[in-house]
Amino acid sequence: MELRFFASPTTDRGPRPGRGRIRRISSPLTRYIDRVGERMGERMGDRAGQFDQTRPAEGNHRGPLSRLRRAGRGAPVLRPARRGPIETLRQLRFPRGLAFLGVFGPGVIAANAGNDAGGIATYSTVGAQYGYGLLWMMVVITVSLCVVQEMCARMGAATGQGLSDLIRERFGVRGAAFAMLTLLVANTLTTISEFAGIAAALELFGVTKFISVPVAALAVWFLVTRGTYAHVEKVFLAMTVAFFAYPIATILAHPDWGQVVHQTLVPSFRWQAGYLQLFVATVGTTITPYMQIFIQSSVAEKGVTMERYAGERAETYFGSIFGNLVSAFIIIACGATIFVASHGRGVVISTANQAAQALGPLVGRYATVLFGVGLLGASLLAAAVLPISTAYSVTEAFGFERGVSRSFREAPIFQGLFTGMLVLGALVALIPGLPLIQLLIIIQVVNGVLLPILLVFILRLVNDRRVMGKYVNGRVRNVVAWGTALSLSALCAVMLAATVLPLVGIPFLQ
Repeated sequence: MELRFFASPTTDRGPRPGRGRIRRISSPLTRYIDRVGERMGERMGDRAGQFDQTRPAEGNHRGPLSRLRRAGRGAPVLRPARRGPIETLRQLRFPRGLAFLGVFGPGVIAANAGNDAGGIATYSTVGAQYGYGLLWMMVVITVSLCVVQEMCARMGAATGQGLSDLIRERFGVRGAAFAMLTLLVANTLTTISEFAGIAAALELFGVTKFISVPVAALAVWFLVTRGTYAHVEKVFLAMTVAFFAYPIATILAHPDWGQVVHQTLVPSFRWQAGYLQLFVATVGTTITPYMQIFIQSSVAEKGVTMERYAGERAETYFGSIFGNLVSAFIIIACGATIFVASHGRGVVISTANQAAQALGPLVGRYATVLFGVGLLGASLLAAAVLPISTAYSVTEAFGFERGVSRSFREAPIFQGLFTGMLVLGALVALIPGLPLIQLLIIIQVVNGVLLPILLVFILRLVNDRRVMGKYVNGRVRNVVAWGTALSLSALCAVMLAATVLPLVGIPFLQ
């Protein structure tokens, strides 16, 4: 490694002696930098084994933050081919009959990440408690999700960097620390919800959580750290296909389609604490912080340029609409079965067995089995991907050593975060008498409260011409995105007031 200085001519008579050429400066500092560079090169070579060149700057914007990485105009920069958690999904080979899962791009995968344990519990509760009354909200959330997901995908294509990288470079260490703390809290809570989902799923088969949760935590840790997870992940992903039974179950339940259409197009709102909590929980489980990190990093790793971004944008929109359509069918199915069976009074779901009743019109007495398999697959998949992606994001933001192949001594922060999230998630889920379904919904409420923080970082980045150049947000996208952040913040404030004030004897929205 050499420390190089590029001097350019400053007069019309040509460069002065010693300028316009590469000079090598030798000092104790440069020799130390050489040694550090050699060690880093050895580590990156061992970890990646190959290098690729940066995409050419011509035709694709790179802001000054990215250009600092370049050795000179037009000079390629060698960088290791990253093998982050996102690479795992792209390297899966699916068995015959499930090959269609392999063509899912980052937009489809990210949008459907909301249909995990917390998402299923939230959507089921919405349908069982309010019938079709919140379907209009899914339309609004879908528009917001499309805009937010597209912004992050565009940032990945325009800058070639992940969200945590951009936050650190644009807002410094303090800004990155605040953003990563928000992400860490949100993803740790979501990991807890995944283990609660594992416990709830296996309780349907008579397996106590004091056996299922520790075994699941150990299995996930072993599969990821020993490099065998890629072979098992496709099984987990295939298990989640069970939730595609909801559209069929919805049709077989014969809902009142007139009411479905009416309540989808005509908004209705209730100023009640429970209603607001479910509203915020639905937003929190549909537009999760993890999804934004995932899609931007995935687009950057794929090497998508702005010239080829049109297809990525279309896939992002399709994924957002597709994922929320499945969510809407879950609400309709629960509304047509559980809510109707309560004669319009509504039911607060407290067990996974109640939520499984929505699949009854399709598979009858096997509804519990189908629901349990789907819930288990979705929970195991997210319980593995969430901690590892969080550990990658946090360590990447601050430049710590990272990689599942690294030991605790080599990458203590990375391994500590990954293992710590798994351990904490399992321990909380093991608390005796813990209402698992209610816990899942509470965690989605917290995610909804934390979401505006990350949205502000995203919006400031995507509107910064130093980062995005001509690819900054347009007026419509800014209206939708800022409207989402501000409206959600206001709803969270009202919800918190409606929850806390009655506890101190002040009636509010009772």
